[in-house]
Amino acid sequence: MTRQELPPRSTRPGRPHSRPTSAHRPPVHVTANLLGIPFGLGGLAQCWAAAEAGSAVPRWPVDVLWSVTAAVWLAVTIAYLWNVMNTGRARTELLDATFAPFTALLVIIPMILGVAWSGAHETSGRIVFFTGLVLTVMLGGWMTGQWIISDLRLVQWHPGYFLPTVAGGFIASTGCATLGHESLARVMFGYGAVCWFALGSIVLARLLVVSSLPPALTPTIAIEVAPPVVAGNAWLEINGQHIDTIILCLAGYALLMVVTQVRLIPVYARLPFAPGWWAFSFSYAAAVAFSIRLLDLGQPVHERLLVLGLLGLVTLAVAALVVRTVGGLVAGTFLPRAARPAVG
Repeated sequence: MTRQELPPRSTRPGRPHSRPTSAHRPPVHVTANLLGIPFGLGGLAQCWAAAEAGSAVPRWPVDVLWSVTAAVWLAVTIAYLWNVMNTGRARTELLDATFAPFTALLVIIPMILGVAWSGAHETSGRIVFFTGLVLTVMLGGWMTGQWIISDLRLVQWHPGYFLPTVAGGFIASTGCATLGHESLARVMFGYGAVCWFALGSIVLARLLVVSSLPPALTPTIAIEVAPPVVAGNAWLEINGQHIDTIILCLAGYALLMVVTQVRLIPVYARLPFAPGWWAFSFSYAAAVAFSIRLLDLGQPVHERLLVLGLLGLVTLAVAALVVRTVGGLVAGTFLPRAARPAVG
């Protein structure tokens, strides 16, 4: 190749100055699904708490995980709200058809933390929990009204729509029962169950008969696992830790959703790593926590070995998410970047 045939200097492969510098990169766009990180860590803490309740593991890892969850929730909340204000999205964030449902995690996660905190600090823990409960119900009602008046198309729905009312209701129910408010626990169980039946038909129809979800939202299919297992955890608290017909029915539907996830592994494997991957964490952790509690009640042969196996599997999975997230943050590839307006 002659000198005249060489490609221009700026287009030669491997040139470091051919890559855009940080000064030319679009600004970071912190979306509400980033709250899935503390939500997933809280789910892992619940798995360890369930194992600790059955005397399979010591208490200190549970306390560490709850502390990490609280710290990460605070950090992500500050980063998210700061970004929302600085990018002028404060008035439109709750109207966003894609990300608005994830904003419910701002108030759902404190409910989980409040119950955990109440063990050592009862008064303050109850205040945190019931503050989160009131805000969850208010936000869930507001969003339901917004969905009614909005011109939403079926293609815009995704499993994240379960978060404000279905997840919020069942998690509130679990907390109420744990803190000794059985009647309120049943009210919130009904709240979550009716919303699950109503929204579940819409979301499942969208997944079955409409075009595939975009890659960024495909991991939310894992949220389909969550309603039956979170409902199961709530009902176990309400009915005094007994396996009854309701629990067995919920376990049966959860089994279907788990097997469905196995079929979707090749689909998930093709996705680039992004904040949406944290949708796997709480859903699968809730399933593991439910399984651990059922094992503790059923007391099968080799129960402790089974519990430790499930606990190790979910812990390694969340640890892998943490490692990938930290690596992506350091490399600047994890958080999405807002598109720059066209020039001219």
